[in-house]
Amino acid sequence: MLLVGVSLYDILIGILYTSIILLVIVIAYRRLLNYFGREAIRHEDYCQLESLEISPATGELPFYFTSPVERSYRLLILDGDMNEFMEVVAQDCKVGGNIVRFDSSKLPNGDYFYCLKTDNQKVSKKMTVLN
Repeated sequence: MLLVGVSLYDILIGILYTSIILLVIVIAYRRLLNYFGREAIRHEDYCQLESLEISPATGELPFYFTSPVERSYRLLILDGDMNEFMEVVAQDCKVGGNIVRFDSSKLPNGDYFYCLKTDNQKVSKKMTVLN
């Protein structure tokens, strides 16, 4: 049903204008998001520490993490109160995947955290040791 006094041409022009207005709104919204997100954290600058596949942890543990760049790091064992308990390794990592093996028999049974520290981050994961 067509409205009286409104032609098909007027309806098409209205749809065209509405589409253009919506397109301009979407473009403006995306530019606004880019403007406010310009100083957002870049995840490419940080290492990714993976969880242990062994639960509870026993024997030799493979701590796996990935790094987008070569950098120095420290892998630490923290006690239940997040205090430094033991340093596993302190060295430079390579780009990509890195595995550090640790013998959990050096630890008494209990809850611990393993922590990866670099110059710009500190990430920790929980583990339960049961020897």
